[in-house]
Amino acid sequence: MIKKSYAIAADFVAIAAFALLARAAHQSEDMKFNLAGWFETFIPFAVGVALAWLITRKDRGWVIWLITLVVGLVIWGFYRDKLPHWSFVIVASSMSALLMLGWRGVVRLALKRT
Repeated sequence: MIKKSYAIAADFVAIAAFALLARAAHQSEDMKFNLAGWFETFIPFAVGVALAWLITRKDRGWVIWLITLVVGLVIWGFYRDKLPHWSFVIVASSMSALLMLGWRGVVRLALKRT
């Protein structure tokens, strides 16, 4: 399997891509598509990745994804002082799962072929 340090890095890259795609798709006057805006979207979910790895200490893909998602959405909600809209929860869930679990699937397929 993949080294733990690479898996952690890949999860942070996946969440960074998630935040970038979110900002690009939803840019507006309130949600600017710039470095500060990307950072504002990235940080809650990056905290989630860090906590997930501290809690699990192993690459338990779906558990890491779930903890990342819940922590990210809770921090997002506290920061904005409102609950995330249900559509945001669905999109954030599906896109973060695609990115965080997707790289794991690609690695497994690649390792099977070698």
